Amino acid sequence: MSADTQMNAAAIEENGTPVSTERFLTFSCDGLNIGVSTNYVTEIITDHSVTMIPLVPDYLKGIISMRGQIIPIIDIRLRMGKMPIEYTSTTCIIVLDINDAQIGIIVDAVQQVMDVDQSLIAPVPVENQQELIRGMVSSGNNSVILFLDCEQLIQTY
Repeated sequence: MSADTQMNAAAIEENGTPVSTERFLTFSCDGLNIGVSTNYVTEIITDHSVTMIPLVPDYLKGIISMRGQIIPIIDIRLRMGKMPIEYTSTTCIIVLDINDAQIGIIVDAVQQVMDVDQSLIAPVPVENQQELIRGMVSSGNNSVILFLDCEQLIQTY
């Protein structure tokens, strides 16, 4: 069975048992493919000005006001310890609702929404552990999708 076949929605195992799938929005960050559960995603913003605030860590880019609500904006690339880059036309903000807390993450580019069989998600090897990554899955073509740990993100921002 190919990785693409394994990730189809409403997949059924050979014994007839439904596979537990979850939808993920994938995005790129410094060449990595990262997925975030669509259960957390409320909006994708492509054009919004961020108001900078003083005396915060470099990865906290500022805040936006969206429909009267103030939302902190994190550059996920910087939060993961990667080098900063100039924002481009593909750069966007993914607004997440994590335990009723709104937060926006700046990503290099949004890729796609895909269904992933949760039983295929493996832990990240200890020597490569990232504090914001909760697992990974092979997506075919020798690529891997890492999964963002939203609970950890909201606790540590």
